[in-house]
Amino acid sequence: MADLSVNINGLVLKNPVMTASGTFGYGKEYEDFVDLSQIGGIIVKGTTLHPREGNAYPRMAETPMGMLNAVGLQNKGVHYFVDHIYPQIKDIDTAMIVNVAGSTVEDYVETARIINDLEKIPAIELNVSCPNVKHGGMAFGVTAKGCEEVVSAVRKVYRKPLIVKLSPNVTDITEMARAAEAAGADSVSLINTLLGMAIDAEKRRPILSTVTGGMSGAAVKPVALRMVWQVAKAVKVPVIGLGGIMNGKDAVEFLLAGATAIQVGTANFIDPTVTVKIAAYIDDYMGRHGFKSVKELTGALEI
Repeated sequence: MADLSVNINGLVLKNPVMTASGTFGYGKEYEDFVDLSQIGGIIVKGTTLHPREGNAYPRMAETPMGMLNAVGLQNKGVHYFVDHIYPQIKDIDTAMIVNVAGSTVEDYVETARIINDLEKIPAIELNVSCPNVKHGGMAFGVTAKGCEEVVSAVRKVYRKPLIVKLSPNVTDITEMARAAEAAGADSVSLINTLLGMAIDAEKRRPILSTVTGGMSGAAVKPVALRMVWQVAKAVKVPVIGLGGIMNGKDAVEFLLAGATAIQVGTANFIDPTVTVKIAAYIDDYMGRHGFKSVKELTGALEI
């Protein structure tokens, strides 16, 4: 057995395979299908300071090699999470990470402060793709200034490893990564969903209630892979790669491009055991190619 463990700036995982936020619930929903302890880390669904109803239906649509979603961060708020969800997941034998979202900097800060006190939550992932209601609805993560502002504010109150999830809907992804790093991020994860839309031609109407939504799945992989490769060369903090990873081969490609760890999202809807299959594939790949540690795979692309 090769050494599959990774250390993401203080966040230690037994293997580099994590679940992407919003695709695996709180983990408990999948425990009848997969041994959760075999997954490197589980990033639970987006959590906000106050309860959110999410967007009106329909809010999901299938696309060629992928899907669109406009769920809108539906959740019952961080206080409900602390009182009702945390007691159920705190003893799961893997890294349970909370994805934190907000509409203002103050929302992010207060949510992170509350989660900081939860002993069994070793890290948070900041979703900076959220609309900033104080600045006309522009997402925090589409400007370096907006990204740096929210990360810097959260860094002041959150003392554990801080992952910042970057939006791909920008001109230069490396600029956003460097802004997050400068503001105190311990690592960056990318990519979040690409902005897309779907139309019902017979009805001449958009399929999603919100018109546009986040595109994920196999179709986004080449874009995600390119951005991970660019960011890994631009920052010193570890990079977590995601976007269209459907199998072990995809995961290895992201590691070779410079990712320290990866996240699996849409593939969980197709096969709830895909994460452990991917971990097994990485182990097999390392054996076939003579790698003793998964760390040796990170950035091993030969150009």
